[in-house]
Amino acid sequence: MGLRCGIVGLPNVGKSTLFNALTSAKALAANYPFATKDPNVGIITVPDERLDQLAEFVNPQKIIPTTVEIVDIAGLIKGASQGEGLGNQFLGNIREVDAIIHVVRCFEDGNVVHVDGSVDPVRDKETIDTELILKDIETVEKRLDKLRKNAKSGDKDAVKSVGIGEAIMEHLSNENPARSFDDKDDETTKELFREMMLLTAKPILYVCNVSEDDVHEGNEHTEAFKKAVADENAQTILISAGIEADIAELESKEERLEFLEDMGLNEPGVNKLINASYKLLDLITYFTAGEKEVRAWTIRRGDKAPQAAGVIHTDFEKGFIRAEVIKYADYVKYGSEAKVKDAGKLSIEGKEYLVGDGDVMHFRFNV
Repeated sequence: MGLRCGIVGLPNVGKSTLFNALTSAKALAANYPFATKDPNVGIITVPDERLDQLAEFVNPQKIIPTTVEIVDIAGLIKGASQGEGLGNQFLGNIREVDAIIHVVRCFEDGNVVHVDGSVDPVRDKETIDTELILKDIETVEKRLDKLRKNAKSGDKDAVKSVGIGEAIMEHLSNENPARSFDDKDDETTKELFREMMLLTAKPILYVCNVSEDDVHEGNEHTEAFKKAVADENAQTILISAGIEADIAELESKEERLEFLEDMGLNEPGVNKLINASYKLLDLITYFTAGEKEVRAWTIRRGDKAPQAAGVIHTDFEKGFIRAEVIKYADYVKYGSEAKVKDAGKLSIEGKEYLVGDGDVMHFRFNV
């Protein structure tokens, strides 16, 4: 499965700078609103030491990591829900992503214009929340109109859906995002959410863009922001887009590691962002390992063996027979597939097997 995350935020908060650094792409990063008019799309390779370790054991022809697709979406302003600025385009692009990476500006710099005249990440977040909620209210209103017509004809399912739709409307009208709506486990509610594709139903990761000096401990802006989102059950991470841009310019792995050490950092911000995104969407990685390639695959936690096989090819899932599974720790302990087999640590699993994070798998199938 492909993971697609959209970077959003007000103009001039550092979205495009961060995007460029993360993807080593060359999106226009300029000191004025709407420098990014079309959604720039970049691919981030997911760093995973386990993949490198397996490759050392197997010595394959190719090493293929899993990836995350990052979309840099045009900056939003007040009135976007009514089409102001690039609002309609912004709102359309955001519907197509799996998760939202919301960048807020938490640094002071008189040379970088703020669209509202001052740095206030809480206010900036509320501006975007309001526009997304207003658009969702519009979507729910349209859906309710259709449901009410069906309910008048005696459609019992429509009557239930009207009640749920009105509850969602009240929730949004109280300035709450759809993702915090209760009873999402109800099947009718799930179906409504699928149909309406509400913007505020998407999982969200907040990125506080800070200066180099504040990347470790944050500052008064980050503290105020964390306090403001404390009840959202959302993750917040600190990243300095400036530091990430400097790292992206370095050619070798050794140079990057030395730079990180000089900055007192254990890992680049891109690693923090990817790990947080995986946690947000409850994703895990499994591996296939052979002479031709060692490869990482992304699936959802709780996926069973046939679903994991289907990520490689739909035929693998349709004709699934069994999976041969080696736990990553066993592969590292014994050093090769042959030695794992000799130790009796390779298991044969059927359709109900829940794939674990780090499993090394071979699939048997028949089409």
